[in-house]
Amino acid sequence: MKFKLAAFADEADSSLDGQISAMKENGVDYLEIRGVDGENISDITADKARDVRERLDAAGISVWSLGSPFGKIDITEKFEPHLEKFKYGIELARILGADHMRVFSFYVPQDNAKCYSDEVMKRLEEMLAVSKNSGVILCHENEKGIYGDNAERCAEIHKNLPGLRAVFDPANFVQCGQETISAWELLSPYVEYLHIKDALADGSVVSAGKGIGNIAYILKQYRGEILTVEPHLSVFNGFEKLERGKAAELTYCYPDPLTAFGAAVDALKKIMEEL
Repeated sequence: MKFKLAAFADEADSSLDGQISAMKENGVDYLEIRGVDGENISDITADKARDVRERLDAAGISVWSLGSPFGKIDITEKFEPHLEKFKYGIELARILGADHMRVFSFYVPQDNAKCYSDEVMKRLEEMLAVSKNSGVILCHENEKGIYGDNAERCAEIHKNLPGLRAVFDPANFVQCGQETISAWELLSPYVEYLHIKDALADGSVVSAGKGIGNIAYILKQYRGEILTVEPHLSVFNGFEKLERGKAAELTYCYPDPLTAFGAAVDALKKIMEEL
């Protein structure tokens, strides 16, 4: 198996202990850390981060990336307070041993997104300046509603800011009406790693390989190592009370977060086995 698996384990359990257990149960060795004990990773204290690092080290789990929310604010919001929090995020990444951090390119009005290109580049450049010499690689994720939500604008970002790498998320592209193979061909030179989730044409998130994200094709072309599982699968709390026939109709819907997490990991492993 040439790939190494990471995951947003907060989708399995909000507690760190639960995340560790879910990762162990599903054979995942790397964590893209986003939420810990009910707190967003950008909000925890430095002491909490040191405690988290100690517990993960003891469990043999490494933090691959900080799944941060930085850059996920409106482009018209004041940037200085956000940049100050980003500086603290870099400190947290270093404490946790993460040498990657995912970032975003700001929410923009989609009817005139290009008008904000200069401001987007300026803000991302400032973030890159802060991260310089920190040992933390910034990776831009394509996310619906932000400036870089389609392949063309993602490519513009990376051409203007060569120090910024890419997280390629097939499902996010599907949800934006972007065909993923053409997106991959345009962006693959900039891709640092992948987020693995899939989606149907209507935007519904499904297990890897069950949507139109072309995940198997992309994995065949991918020359990196890390794949981060991001389940985003539906959980229905009344699942176990449904009649058997009714439950079967809820495709890609699961009775609890841990089951959904396991299903997402298993779907990816199946694709990997078939490559």
